[in-house]
Amino acid sequence: MGNGVYVAYYRVSTAKQGQSGLGLEAQRKAVMDFLNGDEWRLADSYTEIESGKRNDRPELAKALRAAKLRNATLVIAKLDRLSRDAHFLLGLDKAGVDFVAADMPDANRLTVGIMALVAQQEREAISARTKAALAAAKERGVKLGNPGNLKNRELGAERGRKVRTVRANERAANLREIIDDIRDSGQASLRQIASGLNGRRIPTARGGRWSAVQVKRVLDRYAA
Repeated sequence: MGNGVYVAYYRVSTAKQGQSGLGLEAQRKAVMDFLNGDEWRLADSYTEIESGKRNDRPELAKALRAAKLRNATLVIAKLDRLSRDAHFLLGLDKAGVDFVAADMPDANRLTVGIMALVAQQEREAISARTKAALAAAKERGVKLGNPGNLKNRELGAERGRKVRTVRANERAANLREIIDDIRDSGQASLRQIASGLNGRRIPTARGGRWSAVQVKRVLDRYAA
């Protein structure tokens, strides 16, 4: 049962299946059955004709981009429609997009849970090794403490600013194709582009509505 905004992704393995609709109809029905109920909206859908053994799929990349821009959830009919590679499935988390499979509604939570357990185990192992190393150093008479902590905090803040800049540039790049479409339709002014983005229900980075000033900031990143 769905609730919210969704972007659907369908995949078939051969061009023949794509032309005949074999497999696609079953996937669409599974997604619609899953979404049936509550309040939901299917913002867009993408269909890929590609073997599941390959991970370089342009339509999936577009679907992930669309879901991220709309703060939507990627919905698929079956988990194997994404990939049979567990490593690839876990890598979806890096895209910053929630996903759900109609045949396994809890798979997204399970995947995140696995990743969290692995990360926690790694953190605990690093912590244990660090404590052991510090204890050994103290026994050797090494003076602990780092007078450069303030400098490290400054470096950390600088890294944080760089990360935010990279994310803003990535979002601007993802928006470029949509903004170009709006321009091609004859809406070229900043206010018209903002209206076009709002009409497509694409939120700003902070989840709000677009203004001419915000559009200009995005366009300025293209020229930078």
